[in-house]
Amino acid sequence: QVHLVESGGGLVLPGGSLRLSCAASGSIFSINAMGWYRQAPGKERELVATSGGSTNYADSVKGRFTISRDNAKNTVYLQMDSLKPEDTAVYYCYADLTTGWTQPWLDYWGQGTQVTVSS
Repeated sequence: QVHLVESGGGLVLPGGSLRLSCAASGSIFSINAMGWYRQAPGKERELVATSGGSTNYADSVKGRFTISRDNAKNTVYLQMDSLKPEDTAVYYCYADLTTGWTQPWLDYWGQGTQVTVSS
């Protein structure tokens, strides 16, 4: 069993900041990439940022969001600055990991955390 638990969402004013955290736990052998997606009402889930062999950001968040990882804690963070109303969405973390030498690499997902940017 593998679990990803997100925290740090909430309501923030435009221009404000939030920091999301996602901790992976359970029968983890190795993690390749971790990252964040988001889904706004009526829209498809979209990539926000990933951290693996390289770091990648959606164009809409470059320069405002920063992804980081603490590999010792199997945790990924998303620092979100200069937030805009269009950043409002449910944010999901994921981890591309394996539970053993002979096990496949699979994507595991958190339950999501709501971020609302509004005055």
